[in-house]
Amino acid sequence: MTPNDLPSLRETLDAHGLLAKKSFGQHFLLDLNVTRKIVRLAGPFEGRAVIEVGPGPGGLTRALLESDAGTVVLVEKDPRFLPLLGELDDGSGRLTVVEADALGVREAELVEGPAHIVSNLPYNVGTPLLIKWLTGPWTPHALTLMFQKEVAERITAAPGDEAYGRLAVISQAVCEAKLVMHLPAAAFTPPPKVASAVVHLVPRADRPDQDLLKALERVTAAAFGQRRKMLRSSLKPLGGAALCEAAGLSPEDRAEVIDLAGFLRLARAVAGQPQPAAPGDGGATMMRRKRG
Repeated sequence: MTPNDLPSLRETLDAHGLLAKKSFGQHFLLDLNVTRKIVRLAGPFEGRAVIEVGPGPGGLTRALLESDAGTVVLVEKDPRFLPLLGELDDGSGRLTVVEADALGVREAELVEGPAHIVSNLPYNVGTPLLIKWLTGPWTPHALTLMFQKEVAERITAAPGDEAYGRLAVISQAVCEAKLVMHLPAAAFTPPPKVASAVVHLVPRADRPDQDLLKALERVTAAAFGQRRKMLRSSLKPLGGAALCEAAGLSPEDRAEVIDLAGFLRLARAVAGQPQPAAPGDGGATMMRRKRG
């Protein structure tokens, strides 16, 4: 049986008597045209494995099974959906369903080799899951994830944007991040109170090592924890003005105007790692301009 031979998603939900659970942050995408577009944006997969978190009734799963993905591994916390998802198995061995909380799963034990993550993430765990994938020991080949629009904008924000903060710096230090699709609330069942958006992230070849990433988390927590203060004040526990000087930044700047390169220099100074021989502009240019 192919996905085209299956009953509609609404019919499947009705047949199993299933409704979304608010406590799990569930909002279902039942329009296969939309789920197919998301999969096209995520691919091509070229036979690589794909992990999907929170598949629910399987709208995105059906599109993945139609694609050039290799193994498709579903991680579903809600046991009500396991029988329904099992009906998508055509016996080819491509589909694996795992009942688990994705926050506690070790992805390296689910797939072999490089793998994509493609998910309409439950709203209540979307950000924690992203941080886990960005900062953990397992590196995906690419991630194509749906979030609340506000969270998607925080991931892809640039210095000076209202949404610019810790999530943007950490996400963009590890990955090239691009907002690739907007969806209105009406696209979901039940409709959430906010719009949604899809972000595509591809890990950088020069992403920070674990020590530098931990230092970056410390720096961004301090800097954006008091984002209206000058860096000399917000970063005082880490070295304040002296830390800024070591990173080639003005102590009078605020976190919201420091670019990724500037934050990475701050993190290197905290971690005791050498600075690049030719630092980029951004914060350093601003410092020279202020002094010049």
